[in-house]
Amino acid sequence: MIPWLRPDDPPSAFPPVETALSEPDGLLCAGGDLAPGRLIQAYRRGIFPWFSAGQPILWWSPDPRTVLYPAELHVSRSLAKTLRRRRFTTTFDTAFEAVVDGCADPRRRPEGTWITPQMRAAYLRLHQLGFAHSVESWDGDRLAGGVYGVALGRAFFGESMFSAERDASKVAICALSHALQERNYHFMDCQVASTHLASLGARSLPRREFLRQLAAATEGRLTPDSSWRGASFALPQAFMQNSGGPRGC
Repeated sequence: MIPWLRPDDPPSAFPPVETALSEPDGLLCAGGDLAPGRLIQAYRRGIFPWFSAGQPILWWSPDPRTVLYPAELHVSRSLAKTLRRRRFTTTFDTAFEAVVDGCADPRRRPEGTWITPQMRAAYLRLHQLGFAHSVESWDGDRLAGGVYGVALGRAFFGESMFSAERDASKVAICALSHALQERNYHFMDCQVASTHLASLGARSLPRREFLRQLAAATEGRLTPDSSWRGASFALPQAFMQNSGGPRGC
């Protein structure tokens, strides 16, 4: 059995993450709501929501945790070639809703999506408050891919990405990684491991170490960062030159 939260419980009323189940890995509790205050408290504690339509709200804190350090982004030879062609342009926070919808598109996720209408509304609200951000890849005036997530302190919590064209989401990740490094962010939380994330340079940390780094990245008062909104972006030359190894910005 796992604890249940009530919607009227305080936003911080999460059980200790050390009590999360090992099977399924990281399931901590259920219930509550997706109000901005609860979401912010969850992320600050290394917890995130993840559930499908018809399920209650489920909260997770897996062990280990997958992170991507901006300076360790891996740009493959094929991706570097795409970047040199400059086919895509990238922007920040100009089409947040469209990026979320692209990530939830059932044509790209035949297995189903966890971005339910309830989740969609919650992250749109966080975006309106200045805590959730998107990076868009454009092919001309067509949205070709993107990524979105939540920024708190000096930590960015990646939520989802999509590509309508090859490499479009990876170009967005390159832009995001460079922006995070310029803003002195400590890491991007990728939640759980995947082959795709590993190919970009992400690695796994024991939950205890992740929480230690998270505390350092989110210490003090958390305020929204409006500097993302509407910014255009040019990728630095370092991304264009690749020998198959990690590349910083």
